[in-house]
Amino acid sequence: MDPILWDRLFEVATAARERAYAPYSKFPVGAAAMFEDGSIYAGCNVENSSYSLTVCAERAAIFRAVVEGKSKLVAMAVVADASLPCPPCGSCRQVMAEFGSADALVGFRSAASGEEEKYTLHELLPHAFSRAFLKK
Repeated sequence: MDPILWDRLFEVATAARERAYAPYSKFPVGAAAMFEDGSIYAGCNVENSSYSLTVCAERAAIFRAVVEGKSKLVAMAVVADASLPCPPCGSCRQVMAEFGSADALVGFRSAASGEEEKYTLHELLPHAFSRAFLKK
């Protein structure tokens, strides 16, 4: 992927992080999801006092894109308030697998150090549950 595009994705994710609602964890996260047509959707984590109702930034971005009719995720950038690059949680990886192929790219950046890591979705979730398992 073109480095300029990664710069844009991380820029959008960083701006979304500023809007995170994280009063309990104090761990703001922003995400930017890019779809096949080049459109980019931002998301931030939104916590809830009954923790299980919290929505992660990655899922918020994807769900926002789905509302707009997008369905083919090609890249995701995540910026977290951590000292090291923080990969997406398992739930987010599974949602990414629903909308992205194994070669979709996922990059994550530490807001503190600026350090980045990038992987394919397959590298992050090598044995994803998919609709193939639901066929009879």
